[in-house]
Parts: sequence; structure tokens; C-alpha cells
Amino acid sequence: MKSTARIAARLLSAGLVSTGLFSVGVLAGDARAADWPAAADIPDPQPAAAGLAGAEPPNIVRFLKVIGAGKSRLSPDGDRVAYITQTTGEPQLWIVDAEGGAPRQLTFGSGVSDFEWTPQGELMVAADTDGDEREGFTILSADGMKERRLLPPSDAFNAFGDFSEDGERFAYATTARNGVDFDIYVGDAATGASEEVFEGRFGFFAEAWRPGAPEVLVTETSGEDAALLHLLNVDTGEMTTLFDPETRSDYRSFAWRPDGSGFYLSTDHEREFHALAFIDLSEGGDPEIELLDTPDHDVEDVTLADGTRYLAWTTNEGGYSKLHIRDLRRGRDVNVAGGLPKGVYGVQGAEDAARLLVRISGPTTPGSVWTVDLRNGDAREVVAPANAGLDLSQFTAPTPVSFPARDDVMLHGLVYLPKEGVALGEKPPVVLGLHGGPTSQSRPGFDAVTEYLLSRGIAVFELNFRGSTGYGKTFARLNDQRLRPNELNDIADALEFLKARDDVDASRVVAMGGSYGGYLVNAVMGEFPELFDGGASFVGVTDWVRALEGASPALKASDRIEYGDISDPEDRAFFEEISPIRKVDRIRSPMLVVHGANDPRDPVTESDALVEAVRKNGVDVTYLRFKDEGHSIRKLANRVHAYREVVRFLERQLAPTETQLAPTETPATSANAASTE
Repeated sequence: MKSTARIAARLLSAGLVSTGLFSVGVLAGDARAADWPAAADIPDPQPAAAGLAGAEPPNIVRFLKVIGAGKSRLSPDGDRVAYITQTTGEPQLWIVDAEGGAPRQLTFGSGVSDFEWTPQGELMVAADTDGDEREGFTILSADGMKERRLLPPSDAFNAFGDFSEDGERFAYATTARNGVDFDIYVGDAATGASEEVFEGRFGFFAEAWRPGAPEVLVTETSGEDAALLHLLNVDTGEMTTLFDPETRSDYRSFAWRPDGSGFYLSTDHEREFHALAFIDLSEGGDPEIELLDTPDHDVEDVTLADGTRYLAWTTNEGGYSKLHIRDLRRGRDVNVAGGLPKGVYGVQGAEDAARLLVRISGPTTPGSVWTVDLRNGDAREVVAPANAGLDLSQFTAPTPVSFPARDDVMLHGLVYLPKEGVALGEKPPVVLGLHGGPTSQSRPGFDAVTEYLLSRGIAVFELNFRGSTGYGKTFARLNDQRLRPNELNDIADALEFLKARDDVDASRVVAMGGSYGGYLVNAVMGEFPELFDGGASFVGVTDWVRALEGASPALKASDRIEYGDISDPEDRAFFEEISPIRKVDRIRSPMLVVHGANDPRDPVTESDALVEAVRKNGVDVTYLRFKDEGHSIRKLANRVHAYREVVRFLERQLAPTETQLAPTETPATSANAASTE
């Protein structure tokens, strides 16, 4: 499923977003922003010095230049690894031998957003324009010397699906027909010519092509955490529904057997958590689900390697990934020699080789790529992150915590504490992080800003409020529709939990979040104006009615379940009531607001309205309105500029009143006092 949370997962794996600040919302309507009258709010990034290695206080620039691999994939023969990294300042595609060696850069444009290997060993590369998420597709040779257009960029949203087994055709979803609904198209991989094979309504997405047959698995969005599963014959246009259960369920991470007889997947069909399962389609008739691993936590990535010999999958255990590998021929597990670094894993097996790729993002591992020889379990790191002169081993792992909300729902989070003896004041103040989604989860991956704040004596608490994933289907739906306001109480209850701890100063707290987390910051600053010393909001909703009415295909495909029907008078009145703009006059603490003018999910006009209203009330606002970004900050120069301002804001708002902080960097031009009038 490539909408909502799945689109976010793709961007996250590509290294373009993070669960803390820029994880998934949903694609929102076309918001090509009008000019903004306050020129001082439009950043003009300038080169920033990284400072001396080992210098104190540390420089945020060095932390932001700790760069690893994003999305990573083995070639079908298992000999090469392609991956996205921002080493050059923008996300580009690189390649390296699977045995290790010197990597080579393959793309040199303004940045790529996704890629896949073709069956012939070439690369399908997807790219948009300055974060507008309207991708075009290109075929690139593995040596980077030949390139041809597969699908030109346009005003349509396109979501790549899969290639046929022989590589001659490809399936994808697009809104080209009416700009609203995703239809399924099939294209000729040699010429790029494509045609519609199924007309959709809301969100239909091509997932995995059945080997040896003109059939593609298709998911139909049913809320942010669920889908219907279909099998589409692309020659006849006939769609057969495989699963449409009474209780909404999710189907993801499909791995077909090479003979097309069935596929492995992760699903929470009639379950609280995702299980490892197999669907046998060899006999025809109604498909049945065979459950292979049913833990009390989610199964995530599922993949096959070396034909059908090896099956690998990951489980989400307390936010950390655990890798499982089974030799199906011998009926025994494969253990990785020496183990792998702890973190959040993405795994993928080579089709024609006994090799597994593991991409790792962890507290001390900012995007490394490992390969595992499945014959003996030997593992090697083939892509190591750039450490920017910092000792990554000294970075901090979080402590998972759980605590009851006021209504006894158990909430969860990750507590990051500075090293002993390092505190901004007698005890460290707190940044309360709110992830996007909301159908997502704060997990212990690498986050440069978190590590910098810890080095400056500021604690970070990443809250997994109700509606987060990773804690079961029931918990993920506790904020659906009219239950949504309960999230704000969760934030207030999190502060009470922090106040009961003796290792942080919860009287000094700033709320920070992006996408849906940005909405929560905007909302909680007006709902509980006395609780926070400041709010840092990234690409957040301010007016739900306007945002839902202007929603684009992927949002409309899920918000019927997640939010409700905005055309219904009662639903409309409800969302008018909970919109942050209704309580903006109650905001008393300074805010920092960040937004990209090309954001296609949450229009920049949402932040424009918030900034204008807060400033009219005489409250200080720093606004960073990037003209060449979308729903995330992808360009390194922009990231450096943005987060230098973010840390200045946080340190200023969290400083003890009796302490005058020494500046951490040379001051930059501030937009705090800029007026929109």
C-alpha cells in the first residue's frame, strides 16, 4: 500500500524524512503557494562552518553532516548495492559492490526520491521537483552512463508499483485521469507508452507483479492503517478481491514465490498485531491465510532470497527491529555471526543469490548498510555513515517507557537523557517530540538534532500517543474520528509523567513536532497555553476544514476512516471546533514555524495563517518558509539553516531564567519580528 503511512515509510527509507519531525501525513492537495509578503521569513541559506573537531560547545553543523544511507537495495544477482544518500547535499543515488569497496555516484540532478532495480539489472529512478512529490520515472543503467525517460513528470501524483518478471512491463498508480483518484496503469518498459487498465476511486495502488502471469497485487486504501487486497489481471482489467474483512486489516511487504503459486506477507488480518503469513493461490478458489509467526508485536519487512530457499523478516520489539532468517530447505534458522548493531532495520533479499541486505538506522548507526551471506551468516558493512568528525559510539540510546493516561490507556515513549553531569541548568529541560502520521511511531533510529540537544544538556522525550503504531491495532485506532481530542490530553499527561521523574526539569518544556505532530504542537499551544515554554511546529495543520477540503488523492483515500466525512455537517462542525486556528488567541509562548512552499500534503497556507494570527496577538514567532522545499527539508544547506535556528530557539526558550547562555554559533538574521501586514 503506497498511500498515507506507506508513502511515509518510503520517504523515511529513502532518508528524506524522520519519524520525529517529518513523518507521514498524507498527500494534501495542490498548494502552489502565493507570494508571502514578509521577505525576512524566506530563508537565504549561507555556507556554515562546521567548527573544529572536538570543540566545545559542539556545532550543530557537524551533527547535521552525519549522513548515512537511506533506501538501499540489492541487485537481482546480489552483486551490487544501490542506495540513496545526501552526502552531496541533496538525495542522490549511489552504487557499491556487495562485497564492499569504493561507492560511485549515479545521479547528479536536483535529487531523487525513490528507486527500484529492474529485472535486467538497470535502475528505475523516481524524482520530483523541489519536494512537490509529483514524480517522474527514468531508467538508468547501473554504470550511470545511459538514461531514458520512462514517465515524464507532470501535475499528476504517480506511485511506482512493480515490473513484470521479464521486465518488459511496469505497473503504477496515477491521478492523471482526474487529479483526484488513483487509477492503475501499465506501461511498456522499452518505450514508456502506458495505458489505464483499472479505473479507481480514491486510493488503488499496484504492489507486486505475480511471476509468470499478467496479474498484480493491488491494495485499496481503507484508512491510514488498513487496506483491501485485490489481484488485478492487467490484460483483461478484471479485479478479484482477495481480502475484504469485516474488521479493517492491513496487508503489506509482499514476497511472491518465483513460481507464482503464492506469496508471503505481513498482515494483521483478524489479529491485533501483524503476523508473518503465506497466501496459497495455487489451487484457485478463496484464498486462505496460513500464519507462520504470530508474535505479540508487529512483523514488518518480509523478503525471500535465493529463489525460495531463504525467508527473512523483522519484528518491531519495543521500537527496535529484530531480524529472523529461516533456511526453508533445511528447516532451520540462520544466525548472523557477531550480530548486527541495534536499531530500526529494513531488509531485502537478492532474487538469485544467497545474500540479504540490512539497512540500519540506530542511535549510534545513522544509516549503515550490511550484507549477510545466508549460507553461513557472515555479515559485513558495505556502506558506512560519514561521522563528520564525531564519535558515534558516544551517542545516546533511549530508554523505552510506558505510563497510564488519565483514562488508564497505557501510553508509551522514548526518553533520551544527556550524559551524566551535562545539563542546561541544575537538571536538563525537555523537548517533547510529537511524531507525524498519526499512524506512525517514534522509534530509536538516528536523529542528528536529538543528539545535538543531548550534547547541550537538553533531554528529549518522544511520545507515542494514542493512534501510534507498534502497540496493536486497537491502540492505533484510539484517535480515529471523534476520539481525536484525546491526543491532546495524552500530551498533558506526558508532562505529568515527566514531572514525576527526578532526572529532568519538566517545568521547562518545549513541544516540537512535524506534519501531524506539527498539528499537535499548534493545537496544544492553544489548548494548554500554560504548559509549554515554546512550540516548534513543522508543516502542521492549522485549519482542519480547509485542510480536509483541499485534500489530495492519498488523503481522501484514507481520511474517510481516519477523520470522517467533511461534507457531513456534524463532522464539519467537529473539525472546525478542534482546529488550532480556533484557539490561536490563547497562545502565549513564542513559536518557531517551518514550512516548505511546495508542500503537496499540507499546504504552506496552513502555517501562513498560524503565523499571521499569532503575530497579530503580539506573540513572538520565528518563521522559516522555504521556497524550494516540500513536506520535508531535503537539501543539506536548508537543513543546516533550519536547525541552526531551531536550536537557537530551543536553547533560548529552555534556558534557566537566571542563566545567560553563551551563544553556540554566530547569530544569523532572525525573522522573529517580521510582520505579514
